[in-house]
Formats: sequence, structure tokens, C-alpha cells
Amino acid sequence: MKKIYLDHAATTYLISEVKKEMDLFWSEQYGNPSALYSLGMEAAQALAGARGRVAKILNCNSQELIFVGSGTESDNLALQGVAKTMEVGEIIVSAIEHDAICNTANYLKDLGWKLKIAKVDQGGLIDQEYFKSLITDQTKIISIMYANNEIGTIQPISELVKIAKNINQEIVFHTDACQASPYLSLDVSQLGVDLMTLNASKVYGPKGVGLLYVKKGTKIKPIIYGGGQEFALRSGTENIPGIIGFTKALEIAQAKRDEESKRLIILRDKLVNELQDKIERVNLNGHPSKRLPNNINLTFEDIEGEAILLHLNEYGIMASTGSACASHSLDVSHVLKAIGLPYELIHGSIRFTMGLQTTEEDVDQVVKAMVEIVEKLRAMSPVHLDQDQHPKVKH
Repeated sequence: MKKIYLDHAATTYLISEVKKEMDLFWSEQYGNPSALYSLGMEAAQALAGARGRVAKILNCNSQELIFVGSGTESDNLALQGVAKTMEVGEIIVSAIEHDAICNTANYLKDLGWKLKIAKVDQGGLIDQEYFKSLITDQTKIISIMYANNEIGTIQPISELVKIAKNINQEIVFHTDACQASPYLSLDVSQLGVDLMTLNASKVYGPKGVGLLYVKKGTKIKPIIYGGGQEFALRSGTENIPGIIGFTKALEIAQAKRDEESKRLIILRDKLVNELQDKIERVNLNGHPSKRLPNNINLTFEDIEGEAILLHLNEYGIMASTGSACASHSLDVSHVLKAIGLPYELIHGSIRFTMGLQTTEEDVDQVVKAMVEIVEKLRAMSPVHLDQDQHPKVKH
């Protein structure tokens, strides 16, 4: 039985081109880039080269890039690092941010910051008028995710930056672009952001490496102290193999993003359309068009998402009920709550996220499996009603 992996929003596999470039730095050019001998200098040169390659993709200066250990660390450095340079003020985050932002913002709230939540509409887009109304002369930090990890909705970051800066030019604007990085432009000059988070495990690179773009002139302090690596903003010996792998993976993803996006949109729409044609009461969550090419978040009424996942696993199909970082939690998705889904529908939601190896044959297999699984689970469900009694929910 072929295994079908449809959880690329949680993590991706390491592609061969990336592994090949990393291998040299595990066992041959393994030096510490801070060392003053040839092995260390080789590592330092590789690090500088990687920084320059990423800077080219982001259209920024290489000294504006800080390599860190994960997207989560990058988010923490962005919010905490900037907050440490300021007097307590207001911070705005969206209602559908990743937990790395939500929990860091709540930590700042405990320190005295006033936390404001920018609400979203039913498609997951920021309500721009409400967003504008939240901004005052006390607003100091804003963090809005570029593309959502659960429902795939893409935010108009450059528009939001303009709204914020027109009201208060001193605001520091951060975006978490981890999910966006394989499919959208990362040109920071066009986005207009002061800080941007990326990580390797979303672009077919290694786990345990990320970066933070810090626009020149943005005041920020470290949250990890030690030997002063990464321009004294992230101490600790740099993960050279990981950084090299991240760089190569990001280059490949960005080079093929248009072509791959077109391919995945066809497969994404095929899966959504066929599931809705063949199964009653299936609703798409997130914006219908302003969404990542690989993201499908669906609610299957009257059944539990966890039960669907367990049955899918028997078919060799791997998917998710939402954010992988919170998969151990019994709490319902705060993202689906924010777009207005009631409790019972949130529990029936499944996220499929496609990737490089996803094929049309995979889509056909998923549709076939889901038809059988939903029929079986609804037959056992005490709340299952026929369509006349329970009309299709509209979002």
C-alpha cells in the first residue's frame, strides 16, 4: 500500500539536493566558524555565503539576517527582542496567529503590555477597518501571519503595513512567513515589514533551523546570551549544516514556486470539488481563493476529525486536524473559532496539505478513502441526520 503524506504544513521531508549540499559540513568541513584556523575559516566562509544567498531571495542586506534554531525561536526573538528595547505599550496580533506568536504575546501581556487582537472575517482575512481602529500612538509592535498554517488564508501584508505605518510610523511590524515561503514572494522591500520569520522544515530543508530578518535600524535585543554569534543577537555555535541545507532548500522552493503553485492549485481544487460532489455536508474553511496552493481545510459534519484521521491512517494516508504544534491538546482550534465555526463543526475538521510528491493518483485515492470512511463513521454517529433534517451549513 502506497503511503500518501498530506501534512506538509506540519513538516516536510529533506529532498536529495539539500541533503547532498549538507553532507560535506557534517564530517569534512565541520569547523566552528568562530575559530581562527582553516577549518573554522572555511565554516565562516560557508556561513557568510549562505547568508548572502538568502539575502538575495529576500532582497535585503545579508547583515539583516539572523540564523536561529526554529521558526518558534524566531517569533520569540522578534517579539521579545523588540519589546526589550521599549517601554511597555500596545501589541497587536491577529486572532489566527501560530501559538508561537499567541503565547509570546501573552507573555508580554504578563509583563504589562496591552494585548489587542485583530479579528478576521469568515474567510480568515484581517478585518482592515477593525485593524485600523486598534492602532493608537501607544501601539509599538504588530505581528500578522503572512499565510495561515491551518486554513491557508493569505493576508495582504503590504496593505496592512501601510495602514499601520500611516497611523504610527514608529510601529515595528513582524510577519511569520514560514507557511508562505514555498509559494509566495519573500521580497521584504515589497512587503514593507521590519521583521520576518522563516524556517527550514516548511521548504524541504532540515528541522532545527530558522531565521529572523531584522530590517536595518530596528532596535532589538537578544533573548539567548553567550558568545555573541549572529551579530550578538543569537549566541551559540551556528548550525552550519542546517543553515546550508536551509539556504539550498529555500533557493529551490523559491525558484519553482510559480510552477509548483499552479500544479498544486489544480490538485487542491480537484480534491475539494470531488469531496464536496461525492460527500454531503462538506464545507471548505478559509478563504476560497486567497489561500495557499497546497492547503485544504474541510469540515465533515456529524463526525469527529480524530476518527477520520485514525481511519485514514489505515489507508496509508497522513493528514491533520489542525496545527501540529497543538495536536496533543484537547482544546479546539483557535483559528477555526476565530472564523466563526461552532464547536461541533470544529471537531469535524481535517487539514490536508499537499507537497512536491503529491500526485493526481493520490487525490483519487484520498477521495475514494474519504467516501468510504465518512459513510462508515456517519452510520455510527448518534448525531447523524439526513440532509433534509440537517441542511448544509453555509460559511
